[in-house]
Amino acid sequence: MKFLLLGSTLLLSTVVQAHPGPHSQPDAVQLARRGAVAKRCSDTVGLMKRNRHAMRRRALSLSDDDDGTTTYTITAEAPKYDFLKNDTCILTPETSPGPYIYPRSQTLRQDIVEDQIGVPFVMDIGLMDIHTCEPLTDALVDVWHCNATGSYSSFTGLNPDISFPEQYFESTGTQIDADSGMSDVSFLATDDTTWLRGMWPTDENGVTSFTSIFPGFYTNRAIHIHVQVHTNWSITSNGTIGAGRTVNTAQLFVNEDVATEIMAVPPYSHHTQIQRKPVSEDGVYYEESLTGAMAIMDTEPLDGQDYRNGVLGYITLGVDTTAIHNGTTEDPNPPIPTGGGN
Repeated sequence: MKFLLLGSTLLLSTVVQAHPGPHSQPDAVQLARRGAVAKRCSDTVGLMKRNRHAMRRRALSLSDDDDGTTTYTITAEAPKYDFLKNDTCILTPETSPGPYIYPRSQTLRQDIVEDQIGVPFVMDIGLMDIHTCEPLTDALVDVWHCNATGSYSSFTGLNPDISFPEQYFESTGTQIDADSGMSDVSFLATDDTTWLRGMWPTDENGVTSFTSIFPGFYTNRAIHIHVQVHTNWSITSNGTIGAGRTVNTAQLFVNEDVATEIMAVPPYSHHTQIQRKPVSEDGVYYEESLTGAMAIMDTEPLDGQDYRNGVLGYITLGVDTTAIHNGTTEDPNPPIPTGGGN
């Protein structure tokens, strides 16, 4: 199953400007399909938008810690939409799940914060079946991302300031095979922590949401969120996924202006050991962009005023329920003209 990300049609011109000189051409077949789906579903999309209910405000209480940093405590339910917020249907390719995927730490829950400190971040994710132009209900959405200083739960013993290939070599004494990719590196997990990982099904409106903190960054990558969608799924007694079809794997990004604003406040501002890569130079973002995918989430301040008090990120994914895929083993950061990461 493939996603159709719903976003701005201006992305392709942006990519060309960000990566001047010779580069791969967008997939013409995928672009044509994107346009056909956008036209077919446009009326339904418009109706969903007109029927939107007012978003419920979230109450945030702020307190200053002893060290002078500010802690944001979420005290209300996540805002919901009664429609799939979107602009234009755009096809996205399947993307690498990355080395920090760890299904045994993904549990059925919407609040994935646990003890992690950072700016509140609510992710509203909608799914639409591209064949019916209707919301895709009861599909399991699986998300995970790093914390404010770049670490992933279950891999906290790995240094986010050192590239994964380097750490792989240090742990195994061998280089990652560029031809076969990183198919399964779960043996490098260092602990059983589960923060900033979770799964939850879409409701009758095809929407699900997660309460988290805004992600930080690690070496050679822009700020991003991993997401997978599963159908025909079941859950084991310990809350992890027991069976299901992994219908697609994607990585979502945030606007550079918002990222810059959030990275200027604690605890993000304490991560100064490495430089953050902008989204325009991220290899995964570049590869997603080649087919016209809009992988950047729309955002709004949770309090309607200041992103530093909390961020609402929302995106709608158009899903092809007939195409089943299980991720790729390709390099998640292939070389790009501007010298992308690894």
